[in-house]
Amino acid sequence: MATNHVPGIAVAVVLHGDPAWSKGYGLADLENAVPVSPHTLFRLASVSKPITATAAMQLWERGKLDLDAPIQRYCPSFPEKPWPISTRELLGHLGGIRHYKVDSQDDPEIGNTKHFADGMAAGLAFFASDTLVAKPGTAFHYSTQGYTLVGCAIAHAGGESYPDLVRENVFLPAGMTETLVDDRFAIIRHRTRFYHKDSTGQVVNADLLDASYKVPGGGWLSSATDLARFASALFHDKLMRRSTRTLMWTAQRTTSDSSTGYGLGWGVADSTCAHCVGHTGGQQGTSTIVLLDPDHETGVVILANMDNVDVMALARDLRKALGLSVP
Repeated sequence: MATNHVPGIAVAVVLHGDPAWSKGYGLADLENAVPVSPHTLFRLASVSKPITATAAMQLWERGKLDLDAPIQRYCPSFPEKPWPISTRELLGHLGGIRHYKVDSQDDPEIGNTKHFADGMAAGLAFFASDTLVAKPGTAFHYSTQGYTLVGCAIAHAGGESYPDLVRENVFLPAGMTETLVDDRFAIIRHRTRFYHKDSTGQVVNADLLDASYKVPGGGWLSSATDLARFASALFHDKLMRRSTRTLMWTAQRTTSDSSTGYGLGWGVADSTCAHCVGHTGGQQGTSTIVLLDPDHETGVVILANMDNVDVMALARDLRKALGLSVP
């Protein structure tokens, strides 16, 4: 934190399948000297994707969502493309849906500040008419926009709004009492402020963002404590059957039989620990990671209230400090 001028970080550790420790460091609000606690709420950014994937896999397990049906079965407003696109492909970033057009605040999506009451419809409108970047199944193309389509499928298959369904089927069974949508206008207790380090190294307030159009792929707020509960619920099979979890945590393959290194909503790799799964997230004013080792039922959660923080390096260091396996 001192080296990188990070204002605040919250950390949680899961051992033997259960939350074992959590703590906050630094400040959630520099102007008012509010300390970070394990219950401080950070933007999850793309760590929202494992949550969405969990909800989708629950619906599949219950026979409500066909992962291989054309997406129009659940999202009829989405125009047909030259090839069908399935929810499974979207979950694994094999659907051919584009990511952001420009990797900067100038992108109308990355830098969106408009609040949408119907975020799902607004999110789809950003990219629905765009051509696919590849034939579905042929190549891995990471796409937050594709997760908006997954959220649409979840809502239609589950028969209620995406946030309500996730709350009832993921958060409540996991005991995640602190996780909620990042509503820029709502008064949300314990929400951190969001920071950025400029070109001179000065810490400033991050650029504005309204994530209402991309909640399934990057619009949830949560705490280190709640994400440890999420990991524990997955380890103890409280959210889905073990076989379903295995499918979710198995790397997908392209039509040419190449591994993508990504399952259904989760990164899958051996570079950080043997058979680790997890996800990182980066957004205006936040850097996040959830890194789990299913074989040993251990996990670490790191949430920082500044963008462009190397949370993967921190996660590796924390695993070493705990004596957990690191290649």
